[in-house]
Amino acid sequence: MVYKIVLIYLALISLTSIITTAWDKHCAKRDMWRVPEKTLLILSALGGSVAMYITMKTIRHKTKHPKFMVGIPVIIFLQVAAVAAVWYFLYK
Repeated sequence: MVYKIVLIYLALISLTSIITTAWDKHCAKRDMWRVPEKTLLILSALGGSVAMYITMKTIRHKTKHPKFMVGIPVIIFLQVAAVAAVWYFLYK
């Protein structure tokens, strides 16, 4: 049951991250109000990091910003390390 909830959460946060990143790119092209970088990084930290990174690379958005091209992979690494640590302590 917990696994289903986690998977649903990750699917929703990933979808939200994809939509938000694509919307920011759309706004950037049209000189409209932009999504704050802080919001993008928070979505990444909340679990949408892989989806956001793939989206950014695919639509070529924020790929020249080290804050994102280094920061999001660091977030992914920390998330994987946290999951591995929890898994280890639960199932050792």
